[in-house]
Amino acid sequence: MRQLLLDTHVALWAMASPAVLSPSVRRAIEDPANTVLVSAASVWEVAIKQAAAKLEAPAGFGAKCISLGFEPLEISFEHAAAAGALPMHHADPFDRMLIAQAIEEHLELVSKDRVFAEYEGLRLVPPI
Repeated sequence: MRQLLLDTHVALWAMASPAVLSPSVRRAIEDPANTVLVSAASVWEVAIKQAAAKLEAPAGFGAKCISLGFEPLEISFEHAAAAGALPMHHADPFDRMLIAQAIEEHLELVSKDRVFAEYEGLRLVPPI
């Protein structure tokens, strides 16, 4: 059993364009033995970018994630402290939260962002 945390773009691809994902990542996401999580930070990021007209995404992104069987990952005080303590390889606060959550919870983070590989202790899975 694997525990996967989807970066925001990967969750969006899984919803709208799953063929973009590699066959192995699609299988991992679809495998009922695996736990697939989406962070509250991703729901927040999508809502902010939709409000600023910087992103077209399904209405009710969080509810759509749940309907696809993705589990919500809440943001804890420990996650927030860990995100703040990360080295500044990446400045985006949403991405820093995902990195911190993946490290703290021992999750595989599925992301195309190559800068993530600079974080020690992060298990990164390329989606394509």
